[in-house]
Amino acid sequence: METTLVGNLPEVTAAGVIIKAIIILAVISAIAGFGTFIERKVLAFMQRRLGPMHVGPYGLLQLAADGIKLFTKEDIVPQNANSLIFKVAPIITAATAFIALSAVPVFPDFTIPTWIPLLGGVFVPSIAADINIGILFVLGMMASGLYGPLLAGMSQANKWGIIGSARTAVQFLSYEVVTGLSILAPIMLVGSLSFVDFNNYQSGGVSNWLIWQQPVAFVLFLIAGFAETNRTPFDLLEHEAEVVSGYATEYSGMRWGMFFIG
Repeated sequence: METTLVGNLPEVTAAGVIIKAIIILAVISAIAGFGTFIERKVLAFMQRRLGPMHVGPYGLLQLAADGIKLFTKEDIVPQNANSLIFKVAPIITAATAFIALSAVPVFPDFTIPTWIPLLGGVFVPSIAADINIGILFVLGMMASGLYGPLLAGMSQANKWGIIGSARTAVQFLSYEVVTGLSILAPIMLVGSLSFVDFNNYQSGGVSNWLIWQQPVAFVLFLIAGFAETNRTPFDLLEHEAEVVSGYATEYSGMRWGMFFIG
């Protein structure tokens, strides 16, 4: 996929960048929900169950049902909690994840067809912000996202929440080191910190992927990715099989969902 440097294109407008941001928000949110649906189906298959089956054909509308439930569920703020920090913490987690995506090429450049009213002819770039230190920017946003779970646990006046947030901070900090070290070798091969340069370096096809040149770095990055996103077997921070949910113990509704979108 050939990408274009946004800074060198005079036709890139604010409208194009805003459309790109909206598409990223919609696509990533949908992927997060659909990924959860697939995970539930796979886990059910492993345990000889059917998984979600009742909402829509083969349970395909379960994603929409879960979204409606999160939006309409009662939002509760504990009596002794710090209300402001309690409400801001989920926003930090979701916002840092989406802000990090502004430096990542998500799809090729395209122009909206002219027959579409108002937006016809608007050029939508492959990347919202082509900065030459894109990888450092994403790593910085990942580090900033740590404040969401940490503040959430500290603000809810619940000892299980503060213990869960402390475990979260320890795990995130530990595996951020692995994440940073695992991408050093690919950075040396590409000779740049820009995601556009990384993308163009691998544009020759599957045989040009950096995975084949740095398999150990890929495995380390994959393991660190599972740890950073709290997936099995690194899900002790917010363990779905336990009654106590770590830093998210007192959260419900959309605020609870924002932690997992981020």
